[in-house]
Amino acid sequence: MGNPLRGFNHIDAMSIDEAIAVLKQGDAWACAGGTDLLGTMKFYILRDYPKTVVNIKTIKPSMNYIKEEGGVLKIGAVTKLEDIAKNDTIKVKWSALAEAAHKTASTHLREMGTIGGNICQLNRCWYFRKEDNRFDCIRKGGNTCYAIAGDNRYHSIFGAVAGCVAVNPSDIAPALVALDATIITNKRSIPVEDFWAVKIPGSTVLESDEIVIEIQIPAFSGASAFVKFALRSSIDFPIVNCAAAIDGSNARICLNAVHSNPYRALAAEEVVSGNAINTQIIDSASEAAVSGAIALPMNKYKIQIAKGMVKKAILACT
Repeated sequence: MGNPLRGFNHIDAMSIDEAIAVLKQGDAWACAGGTDLLGTMKFYILRDYPKTVVNIKTIKPSMNYIKEEGGVLKIGAVTKLEDIAKNDTIKVKWSALAEAAHKTASTHLREMGTIGGNICQLNRCWYFRKEDNRFDCIRKGGNTCYAIAGDNRYHSIFGAVAGCVAVNPSDIAPALVALDATIITNKRSIPVEDFWAVKIPGSTVLESDEIVIEIQIPAFSGASAFVKFALRSSIDFPIVNCAAAIDGSNARICLNAVHSNPYRALAAEEVVSGNAINTQIIDSASEAAVSGAIALPMNKYKIQIAKGMVKKAILACT
């Protein structure tokens, strides 16, 4: 099935500077676990492909680490998802992140996939992903979002961004938003909510010579949780997922797989913040979370699932 993997130059970068120098030359992509990138290259889904793949797992000092400094959780970009899921400190203090990592893909993929790769992955829209670039869609620089008039069962319920209704597929993303993370790159520090934006051909604000170095999550003494609805819960991408973090009178709630970018449910947060959690508050918050939803012809069902995910995430924090 599919095509043979196209040829490319492969470079094991020994330092961040070396990796960036190669990326600056153009026609190059950074690679960590490769679980998304290599499949993308094999099936020829894009217009253009890199001549060079830069392995950033070989960078020294390694970007594979989990540590707590001054109450701040710091995770290197090439840290494997399975290590995050099993880390005792994360499970206790930032449990939404551990749960999100645990519910991502299969065990084998979690042993390969990295946190940096998970938040940088391309969308899963079947028009975008059709092999041999069968649909040269708007996300690739074309003029049409084929899902709007086509099969949009799994697409956005909160409208289009730059004409595209594909959704962000990450399980890690909503947990990072709920926990108010910061993304550290070789150039800057990016508040997590500013990290995603529809770009051609990707979904982040990263520039061509920019890579994620570290994810930082501030100290958190409240309760957090992550929940996910998928057809096959052990391995599938989400139909809808949700993370919530509640600390005293403050609440942060983020849905994903419902919009081109992770969708922070501000209206739901207003309902929860400062109030004792009870059935009425949870019901009101779930309704508020989808108050701006505009379903496409085939995905109205996702609104109800999103409401359920918000309920479950809040309840898990109590």
